[in-house]
Amino acid sequence: MTTGSDVLSGTLTFEVGSSTFLATDVRAALGEDFDRLPVVLRLLAENTLRMSSAEESFRTIQNLRDWLVRRTSEEELEFRPHRVLMHDTTSTPALVDIAGMRDSLAEEGVDPSVLNPLLRVDVSVDHSLAVEEYARGDAAPRNLAHEYRRNQERYRFLKWAAQSMETVHINPPGTGIMHTINLEQLATVVSLIEQDSTLPLAVPDMMIGTDSHTPMVNGLGVLGWGVGGLEAQTVMFGMPTTLRIPDVVGVKLTGALPPGATATDVALTVTQQLRALGVSGEFVEFYGPGVSNLTVGQRAVVSNMAPEYGATTGYFPIDSHVLDYLRDTGRDEFQQSLVEAYARAAGFWFNPAAEPEYSQSLHVDLASIELRAAGPRRPQDLRTLGEIPGILRGEDAAISSPAQDMPAFPVALAAITSCTNTTDPKLLIAAGLVARQANSLGLSVPDWVKTSLAPGSPAAASYLKRSGLLEDLGAIGFDIVGFGCTTCIGNAGPLSVPVKENLDAGSVRPVAILSGNRNFPGRVHPDLDLGFIMSPPLVIAYALAGRADVDLSTHQFLPADDAAGTDGVMLADLLPSQQEIDAAWAVGQDPEDFARDFSVAERNPLWSRLEAPDAACFPWDPASTILRRPPFASTSEGTQLGHYTAHPLLVLGDDITTDHISPASGIPADSLVADFLVERGEDRADLNVFASRRGNWEVMLRGGFHNKTVGNRLGEGIPGGLPVAHTVHAPSGEVMPLWEAADCYRRDGDAVVIVAGDRFGTGSSRDWAAKVQRLLGVRAVIAGSFERIHRSNLIGMGILPLIAQEGIRAGLGQLRPGDRLEIKATETDLAVRADIAAILHRADGQSQEFTARAAVETDLDVQLLRAGGVIPSLLRRTIEAARQGPRKD
Repeated sequence: MTTGSDVLSGTLTFEVGSSTFLATDVRAALGEDFDRLPVVLRLLAENTLRMSSAEESFRTIQNLRDWLVRRTSEEELEFRPHRVLMHDTTSTPALVDIAGMRDSLAEEGVDPSVLNPLLRVDVSVDHSLAVEEYARGDAAPRNLAHEYRRNQERYRFLKWAAQSMETVHINPPGTGIMHTINLEQLATVVSLIEQDSTLPLAVPDMMIGTDSHTPMVNGLGVLGWGVGGLEAQTVMFGMPTTLRIPDVVGVKLTGALPPGATATDVALTVTQQLRALGVSGEFVEFYGPGVSNLTVGQRAVVSNMAPEYGATTGYFPIDSHVLDYLRDTGRDEFQQSLVEAYARAAGFWFNPAAEPEYSQSLHVDLASIELRAAGPRRPQDLRTLGEIPGILRGEDAAISSPAQDMPAFPVALAAITSCTNTTDPKLLIAAGLVARQANSLGLSVPDWVKTSLAPGSPAAASYLKRSGLLEDLGAIGFDIVGFGCTTCIGNAGPLSVPVKENLDAGSVRPVAILSGNRNFPGRVHPDLDLGFIMSPPLVIAYALAGRADVDLSTHQFLPADDAAGTDGVMLADLLPSQQEIDAAWAVGQDPEDFARDFSVAERNPLWSRLEAPDAACFPWDPASTILRRPPFASTSEGTQLGHYTAHPLLVLGDDITTDHISPASGIPADSLVADFLVERGEDRADLNVFASRRGNWEVMLRGGFHNKTVGNRLGEGIPGGLPVAHTVHAPSGEVMPLWEAADCYRRDGDAVVIVAGDRFGTGSSRDWAAKVQRLLGVRAVIAGSFERIHRSNLIGMGILPLIAQEGIRAGLGQLRPGDRLEIKATETDLAVRADIAAILHRADGQSQEFTARAAVETDLDVQLLRAGGVIPSLLRRTIEAARQGPRKD
């Protein structure tokens, strides 16, 4: 085969109707290796061939051939996505960073407006809707009004960003969840690039998002994944994101789902099996004949949970189901034809008989899938319905005196929420049919259960109403509360009064039941540490039961007027058949709903009435508790690398999530963070959620590690994460709030590090989880392992992630005040996956030498750590370019 730039830059032509288009000819560049590669690697090759230099393209193609030999690689490639997707609580800190950087540019005499994202940035305002009102027909507009009242200062800032940065587009509150918007409105699957002197170039839609569930769009055949806000900033301003050529885990699907099983059950099963396999950052690709038996809605459920099964992607290739989805969501016939013609011509059309080569493979027989739940604290802990009562019985030690008016494990929240399941219309249809059957049989939901339905798309209201199911859902309390992430992201609102009173009395262990993707303790509500994830129809069933400590598969549901105990209703009596689901969807669906209802929501007068500043630099209000200029958006920030001896600030165990490090849920009224806000004029009864204050670094600093399940193992008797995280300031021996101890170390010129166990930073792509550690003065984190996005965010803030080898982990977990860690990580010592020399100095004079591997995967990681992080790197590049002036060709 010919190699070189003539092949590497080659194109092919294909036709759609009477029009001819060009496409990058990846098959010509890879030759016979093309069909052996996973589809995700073929797509990455297309991106490199089209966007990179001939030298970089040649190197990447050779590295992909080498990958086939070992099914792994240590080599890097550059990825340049077409667009960036953000939600309001990740975009706010990123845009606050940019506003702060613009101030720094102005102070350096540089025009601040030159700092403008080069890619399209879509922001979905979906993470601020709280469930204040529920079980009433007007809950949605009332909750929307609460949302605007609480967040108008932040929303004005977002409008300022859109007005001052031409590439930023805001999708206002009420338009849906970012991942649903991505699937229904933004994703093209294939896009056209107009070229001056030749035919239009067809390219696969590729993107990144500042949310770990961005892979949901993989269910539509679009390659995209989640990154931290800091990594997104580098891409926005013209730098590629570099990654090691990924290991790819193939999940072979065979068979078809049996009656009653749902896509949620597939997702939970896959999550458990891939976590058991040890997936951590790999790309996952689904293949095999079973793929053809899943719709895009079902695939999207599975793809959405990629971060829960530890993967970067959960990719399903393009096939006829993708065309069906485009048709059903109102895309025109030309777009459908373009997608099929391009995918077939370029070699990206799915072949169910193909067996690409993968780093590892896993087989899942869809015919074996059964009704499942996951919990009570992690999404990978797969449970049968019959196992749940026994699991909860092991949690009853915390109940001091049993309640008289409710069960020991009441369902406190029953939430059909999040993109995970509400994006698949047939799952909502199934839930509606359960509600209809419950109504016909006289069943009702106990008054202590807080019910909510928050679909991902405003079109859901239309198809549920047209199918007659909206009324049935409302009859048992599942009225639509709005179109946003709500409970899944921690915006559950207050618990019902009966549950709260019994909880405060120690009489119950309330349980959250939700159709979301995460059930980490404290995530959905700071008072709840037990939660189970399941499909929307099962959420309805548990709400009807009112208690979580029952085997739902054998439980008898009794009508309210028949408490004497006649033959009850069984779960099998409530669940609809696939034929009933299909029939209701056929009545309810209308492809025009999706664009029409989105457009109506976009024109909400509450949004259009908001006024925003008109200036290149944002006018900060020094009295604001919402928005403050960040101290790290400065040219004075430098590298934290070096040879130093540090005190351990925190010693943590396994599975510390980004929710533990930087919570998003409600700010407890009795917390020290609340005291700080009340001192500045805020109402203690209306403090909103932590996520709403990510534009104020002082609030976020005080909220670091604010979670009651965070245990600091540095000493005995250190208070947990509530009312605020504490630690021991070693020089004084005093136990104090974490940020106060960090400030003492800073004033004395003492370095600090954090020690943690495995899977540090699991969870959301929350850049504040890294920012708060930088503000605490942390120079390095030594952990057993890191989740991919958090590792990247740490590097983006200039913090060195180090992986402790097995022989030292036990000793690090037993650190005490006065013990110190000497780390030799100078700029010359640091390299990709370098061994970093370290010494553990015990307070009693003993010492132990060890090495820790730098969790640094690319040369760009090294450059960012040497620069002090993403923000100082971008500032210096922008200032240098501005001072050099426009380039002369």
